[in-house]
Amino acid sequence: MNNPMFSVQQHENAEEEEIKVNKFLRGEVADLKVVKDKKLKGQLEVREQLYRKSAKAAVKADKWLMPSEGGFLEPEGIEKTWRIRQEAIHTEIDILSKRNQYDIVFPGLGPYTLDYSINGRYFVAAGQKGHLALVDMKKMDIIKEFQVRETVHDVVFLHNQKFFAAAQEKYVYMYNDNGTEVHCLKEHGAASRLQFLHKHFLLTSINIFGQLHFQDITTGKMISNIRTGLGRSDVMEVNRFNNVVAVGHSKAGVSMWKPTSAVPIYTRQCHMGYPVTAIAFHSNGHLMATAGIEREIELWDLRKHEVLQTLPCHANSLDFSQKGMLSAASGSSVQVFEDFSGVYMNHPMAKGYQIKKVLFRPYEDVLAIGHSMGWSSILVTGSGEPNFDSWVANPFETRKQRNEKEVHALLDKLPPETIMLEPTNIGSVKPTRNSGSLSKQERDAEMEAAVEGAKNIAFKKKTKGRSKPSKMAKKKQEAIVRTKKPLLEQQIKEEKDLLSKNKRKRIGEDIRLPKSLQQFAGKPTT
Repeated sequence: MNNPMFSVQQHENAEEEEIKVNKFLRGEVADLKVVKDKKLKGQLEVREQLYRKSAKAAVKADKWLMPSEGGFLEPEGIEKTWRIRQEAIHTEIDILSKRNQYDIVFPGLGPYTLDYSINGRYFVAAGQKGHLALVDMKKMDIIKEFQVRETVHDVVFLHNQKFFAAAQEKYVYMYNDNGTEVHCLKEHGAASRLQFLHKHFLLTSINIFGQLHFQDITTGKMISNIRTGLGRSDVMEVNRFNNVVAVGHSKAGVSMWKPTSAVPIYTRQCHMGYPVTAIAFHSNGHLMATAGIEREIELWDLRKHEVLQTLPCHANSLDFSQKGMLSAASGSSVQVFEDFSGVYMNHPMAKGYQIKKVLFRPYEDVLAIGHSMGWSSILVTGSGEPNFDSWVANPFETRKQRNEKEVHALLDKLPPETIMLEPTNIGSVKPTRNSGSLSKQERDAEMEAAVEGAKNIAFKKKTKGRSKPSKMAKKKQEAIVRTKKPLLEQQIKEEKDLLSKNKRKRIGEDIRLPKSLQQFAGKPTT
């Protein structure tokens, strides 16, 4: 005897599976009734069967590899999500999630800046008055806490939680998880912001004078020291899609840099010339959010180089979550935007708390807030990726797994030359160059590459004083001059051709003048 309840359940499961299959299908199913050719119709039927089979396989893989689903706030009736407070969320969640709502108060040591490790398990906080703390967020236990007794401007994790760097009053220092000073990086000077490029093992810093430094932490070599020349800057962010460093300036908008170029690879004037206060990048790498002092947030499409949307909100710190939510902090208030049509969540801090930085925790629905009295953590439902890839970022990795991952990361380390605006161009065929003259930026880059190649020439060592440092330096200088000479000659020739072309054009315009005005025109040269 058939059970009607079982039949209904079976029907619902079939409908749910059909919805998931349609999610992975490649567009709409072809209408085969209008096809008259029998051979073509048979080929299309086989193709559609293969598409449906692959979609079912994708649903099965998605079921086992991505078992968790992201949460969200669901309002009832005329209720708004931004009206829901953390106290109301606290009463409806489990015990483990409640541990992520807390306030750590250190009066007199802030404001605090924050950073998370790649897997989101470890957390480092740095107070401006010199307080540094390393925390295990799974165990909610402090690993190490110490005082450096000088001003700390920024802090960032390196390739894993065992090492982190702090931008202090005079220099940048590297520490291990025991609080021991490992290195003093004096070449960075008094840095105001720090970032780390994980795929290239490059520590990046910038100071208030606009000097940008890239240093390889595996060899200790300073890859490049760039003077931006675009004014004062204390805003810097990395696009994790292509590892290009974006710098916000007080007058020149936003510029993007890579370590192998002395000129910016991309510049954009934004916020009507007002100073840029914060920058954030979406995880897909194509969306950039910038905040200005004129109390507006601009969302830029980096593929079309245009503003998609402007939000009326003042922010001194921005951050995108893994699911694309944007958090903006200003004063003592935090706002979270989900689809940029309106505010998703709003969290006011205690009176007098001045927020310095907001940061989403990877693989968790958590937003960390660094402020003048310490740091806090709130829940933002649906902000984190619910499923993690243990080969990329494993919050539960053991010591052996961490050591193996470090070795593999060093073996897979990318050279600085692979940093570019479009990383998908790597491995593609380079387009043929047109016969026209090069632009100034291309000419400068070509000359810079030629000079770098000349500097790296290894000369044969000779005896009888012919390999003294002074003579070797002279030889290198001569090699640089020989390298630059044909490029400069080509540049001078192009400029002469352009001048003569403009002159001929001007003479032609003078000839076409009316007879009454031709007497005032210059005589053509023979």
